[in-house]
Amino acid sequence: MVSQRGLEVLRVIVQDYVSSREPVGSKAIVDRHQFGVSAATIRNDMALLEEEELIVAPHTSSGRVPTDKGYRLFVDHLAEVKHITPTQKQAIDQFLDDSADFDELLGRTVRLLSQLTNQVAIVQYPTLGSTRIRHIELVSLGNRRALCVVISDNGQVEQKLIDLEVELSEQDLAQLCSGINAQVAGKLHSELSESITSLTSQVPNALIPAVTHIASALSDSIQANRQNKLVMAGTANLVRTGEDFSDSIYPVLDAIEEQVVLLKLLTEMKADADEVAVSIGREHSNSGLEQASLLSTGYSSAGEKATLGLVGPTRMDYSSNIASIRAVARYLTRVLDAR
Repeated sequence: MVSQRGLEVLRVIVQDYVSSREPVGSKAIVDRHQFGVSAATIRNDMALLEEEELIVAPHTSSGRVPTDKGYRLFVDHLAEVKHITPTQKQAIDQFLDDSADFDELLGRTVRLLSQLTNQVAIVQYPTLGSTRIRHIELVSLGNRRALCVVISDNGQVEQKLIDLEVELSEQDLAQLCSGINAQVAGKLHSELSESITSLTSQVPNALIPAVTHIASALSDSIQANRQNKLVMAGTANLVRTGEDFSDSIYPVLDAIEEQVVLLKLLTEMKADADEVAVSIGREHSNSGLEQASLLSTGYSSAGEKATLGLVGPTRMDYSSNIASIRAVARYLTRVLDAR
């Protein structure tokens, strides 16, 4: 059983180790913090923490560093609640509000979060299940091909290259585009293919093959979107902290590059918009991230939930990173709701 003072000793060990990257000894704790007891007493507290597997000595006669279990106790019970500064709030607000479209907004989000935290930032695209079609544009590319641009009510833009099978004049393409928009404007993405297919009974026979191919291509595009995709920034931050990974940083880099692994972990963590979920080290075993921590929280776009995340070494400033990811997720939701 760890005493209250022992828990405070654990808290300062985590904070000092995160700050210095150096193992923390009893003399350093007495010198830096006001416990009002001797170094020998602190050593006894540290011995009890070691028995509980909350700290460990990385080398003989060295100080102590937190274990995954120690970080977990710190995150759940000992971390101080932090808030982002007014300057940071203003920077987040301005940086996200300046985004021109949905894709740029998500790109800016991960770049901003990686800069605030010095970690790898990840944002998951929301699925298109409950978003509605605002407009569809068809652009002729010649050689019986066209670019189909689908604009959703949340500002998301999807582009799809389509083989029309027939050569269409500019007038025919404009007529087809007008008919498609009359059918699909305001409809859910899930209703898109069926709505376009219904046009086959309303257009000249020469346009029917084009209608069929457009409906099929957009159906495939929607299905692919439902598989989810991620945008990431800040991988260089991870490389700069390579010495925090005692074995090798390469399994971590491989796991980040393999987006399926991250999507699985983010899905399992199931963070809500009002909380930040934290998975530490071996808690996500067999993923390549056994020496890393993953933070995630939710954001929403047109009613669709998606996830914002951070990946970094277990030796990270959890309090500040939790405050940053929570703040950015809330601003992101606010910006999307305003569009």
